[in-house]
Amino acid sequence: MLIERIYDEDLAQASYLIGCQAKGEALVVDPRRDIDVYRSLAAANGMKIVAVTETHIHADFLSGTRELAAATGATAYVSGEGGTEWQYGFEAERLNDNDEITLGNITVKAVHTPGHTPEHLSFLITDGAFADTPGYLLSGDFVFSGDLGRPDLLDEAAGGIDTRFAGARQLFASLREKFLTLPDHVQVHPGHGAGSACGKALGAIPSSTVGYERLYSWWGTYLAANDEEGFVAELLDGQPDAHAYFGRMKRENREGPAVMGERAPLTELATADVVRDLAENTVTFVDTRPNTQVHEGTVTGSLNIPAGKSTASFGAWAVNPETDKNPLVLLAPTQPAAQEMWDHLVRIGIDKIAGYVTSLDGLPASTPQLIQPEDLESFNAAMILDVRNRTEHAAGHIPGSHQLSSGRVMWNLDQLPAHGTIVSYCQSGVRNSVAASALRRAGYDVVELDGSYAGWTARQQTRESVPSN
Repeated sequence: MLIERIYDEDLAQASYLIGCQAKGEALVVDPRRDIDVYRSLAAANGMKIVAVTETHIHADFLSGTRELAAATGATAYVSGEGGTEWQYGFEAERLNDNDEITLGNITVKAVHTPGHTPEHLSFLITDGAFADTPGYLLSGDFVFSGDLGRPDLLDEAAGGIDTRFAGARQLFASLREKFLTLPDHVQVHPGHGAGSACGKALGAIPSSTVGYERLYSWWGTYLAANDEEGFVAELLDGQPDAHAYFGRMKRENREGPAVMGERAPLTELATADVVRDLAENTVTFVDTRPNTQVHEGTVTGSLNIPAGKSTASFGAWAVNPETDKNPLVLLAPTQPAAQEMWDHLVRIGIDKIAGYVTSLDGLPASTPQLIQPEDLESFNAAMILDVRNRTEHAAGHIPGSHQLSSGRVMWNLDQLPAHGTIVSYCQSGVRNSVAASALRRAGYDVVELDGSYAGWTARQQTRESVPSN
């Protein structure tokens, strides 16, 4: 048997390829939409992908189940649990509790583990060549290393009202009746790692065991004492902000994400054509450099979506493809770099890319406005906007600031002043640059606090350390 973890550092998301080496068949669980990694992995191991499935209707990325099934001819499987309100809207085989998928000697059994979502499935894997009992659990967003999938996303992102309490109690029951009934040696392979917003304290360790989580996770003592109320209170306390794009992901994943098919390689665009299209507002320019370089000068009206491990996350904060219909023009040093950025963006449903340019030369230029920490007190700001998470804001913030996280700000413009200048900040300036660029493009007058909260805090500490005369 082969188990391969395919990890996306951008969204802290894990998918898995389970393969029978004897029969040459493979199953992929929770794939993303840029699917070449799965086809290449299967080919390298002499396997054919015959089945694709997912643990639940995801909120943080757009599922590649339909994409991979269409490309390989594999059978698509999705959960049939959760009641009528949580049924998928596209054609696929339904899996219910205890249903099985067989790959040669390997048995993959669906286990209904509601709580994070009502329809959530985990997958118990038995390698029949070595054992007649399960040895592995793909836990999806049910159990993470050291944490659990948050039960409040349906409230935060999908329009639910107080569903978090029922979800938390479902999680308690799923742990007690499903997870903790498994032998301690069963290996646990979760769907997310540290950095994901699907939990509040996810560990960076890629896998765990039932026994380790039973003994050392924060929730173990509550289950041991059968303390459901204490468990619910602890689970719901201090969850991070849910990004607003999660609602779109939920809808699209439930209905069935569009199948892109084979994508043609991105092409380099002529500067004159980009200048014309920018003037006609038929494209949106994306400056993919770090915020420090953007602050030295960028394209007028551009978005700052830095290239790297968080391209998808930043892109989802700044671009809503349901309302932003312009295709994007990417700044990229090479064609492969542009293609990689596009791969990241399709993971959250930003598919329309016009092409790329390798230089800003000849494009309309402007320089984002900054304000120094020492000038903030005397500045006449209509609002000081803290785009960090609410937990960060609660731990310390600039007096009088209004908190609205960078992943929610463009969906909550009614909270911003219609007139005047907004001074915005995050912790170091990276997230702030993304949010500020999106707000400027939407017509707001935004000045970024240079150095953000870290710079402001350092100045405050310096002032306090200077003895008074």
